[in-house]
Amino acid sequence: MWKGKTVKLIIATIKPFKLEEVREALTEIGVRGMMVTEIKGFGSQSGHTEIYRGAEYAVNFVPKIKLEIAVATEMADQVVETITNTAKTGKIGDGKIFVLDVQQAVRVRTGETNADAL
Repeated sequence: MWKGKTVKLIIATIKPFKLEEVREALTEIGVRGMMVTEIKGFGSQSGHTEIYRGAEYAVNFVPKIKLEIAVATEMADQVVETITNTAKTGKIGDGKIFVLDVQQAVRVRTGETNADAL
């Protein structure tokens, strides 16, 4: 059985121009790392036209940023609140946040587990 505090994985999709603002806000509350991926997706805004880099076109998939952040369970609510408050524009397509339980986390270099591995 592994030991240490439990961990949550927060997966958030946000608008690309909000990335730096969200990163700064998360750093301020003590988040020490995250994984960032450029993705494309759609939700309730599918099938509309959008202006992107000065050109209007029909959108099937919208550019988004996916953040993956592993944090100690007791920090998860604060991270979700920070992302929500910072990424919100009030317009369709602001994104989604999912919080998952992590069964185990291991730091490869040291063998530390769970919250200690973060």
